[in-house]
Amino acid sequence: MAYADQQMSGNRMIAIVLVALLHVAIGYTLVTGLAYEAAKAVVERVTTIDVEEPEPEEEPPPPPEEIPETAPPPVVVPPSPFNLKPDNQLDDTTDKEVERDERVDPFAGKQTCADGRVIDKTASCGPTTKTCPGGQVIPVNATCPPVKPRVQPKPPTPRGNAGRWVTQNDYPSRALREEQQGITTVRITVDARGEPTGCTVTGSSGSGLLDDATCKNMMRRARFNPATDGEGKPTSGTYTQSVKWEIPQ
Repeated sequence: MAYADQQMSGNRMIAIVLVALLHVAIGYTLVTGLAYEAAKAVVERVTTIDVEEPEPEEEPPPPPEEIPETAPPPVVVPPSPFNLKPDNQLDDTTDKEVERDERVDPFAGKQTCADGRVIDKTASCGPTTKTCPGGQVIPVNATCPPVKPRVQPKPPTPRGNAGRWVTQNDYPSRALREEQQGITTVRITVDARGEPTGCTVTGSSGSGLLDDATCKNMMRRARFNPATDGEGKPTSGTYTQSVKWEIPQ
């Protein structure tokens, strides 16, 4: 009995010691763990520095790219080999083309008469012939032939002796001194009363003095029977005459 009690007492002591060691270990663990956490918190509080990072500045957007002002190439659409328009649209297009052609055509709404005149369709061509003064009936666009006079027209004729209109007495003295001579031809304009109204030298004698003397005396002395027309009525006309200037011997 004594041996068994001793053995039980030894086991109890061992158990008590183990329990004590276990509590010590647990206490140590708790103490060391709490101390570590506290120390870690202190270290983090001491060593941690709150640094405020500056907000990044917004960069301005890049300028838009300059696009050259060039017209895009024309898009060529090949013609369709098939006409997909409805029939009514095709007829409308044809009518419009006809109307456009009539506007462009300068002879649209015109008509050509038998004499070649082009007039409006609403106008009348009128007669196709006309009667000339001589009684001939010809196409309206033709020219009438000249009318034959009932009497033969006549030019002016001298009244009296035309040789007395300019004489040797009319010889300019200077032309005599310089021995100027020659033939002067003049054309005289005569009115319906038979009086001269103008004188033109058509052939010079080579001397201005002699030419001037010819016209001067013709205008002063010449008188005519007036010219007559195809009806026998007096009319204006012209008369031509030559004067020979020759130094007397």
